[in-house]
Amino acid sequence: MSGYELRKATRQDKAAIAELIAASVRGLAKGIYDDRQIELSIRTVFGVDRQLIQDETYFVAVDGGQSIVGCGGWSKRRTLYGASGYEDSRDPELLDPLSDAAKIRAFFIHPSAARQGIGSAILERCETDARSCGFCAAEMMSTLPGIPLYSARGYSGDERVQVPIGNGLSIDCVKMHKSLL
Repeated sequence: MSGYELRKATRQDKAAIAELIAASVRGLAKGIYDDRQIELSIRTVFGVDRQLIQDETYFVAVDGGQSIVGCGGWSKRRTLYGASGYEDSRDPELLDPLSDAAKIRAFFIHPSAARQGIGSAILERCETDARSCGFCAAEMMSTLPGIPLYSARGYSGDERVQVPIGNGLSIDCVKMHKSLL
């Protein structure tokens, strides 16, 4: 990930993260989800998760010009996916690291920075931190554009899930998991 600094996200990053999420989804999901699915998902499911920032388990990759070009995190809470405003998926209950999998959450990369190792670097940091908190496994709800990254990093799974995005529409996602041992 040369040319980028990885750091914990702060409350001051929220607006920049929101802009990054929209650019990421519009650029990297094009041709996988249709335009209506993309725009609805940006307004409902995808967005800033304030709990991850507050828990200090959310990271941003910042380029030399101090622009946020990537973000992602992990959680010790039951919520598997969804922005703070997406009430359908929120569960703030703490996980038990001995029996539950850490949740890999909210990964977005700017299209101009895609496939440069940023997602892998953030994912590695998340796994290391989760492991240091006692977690032996990780799981996620991956969007279809994210599957190649997660598969390349050892995640597997084929359980397709229809995630509602509003107006009677949904997007296909896949539940994936990995051992951290």
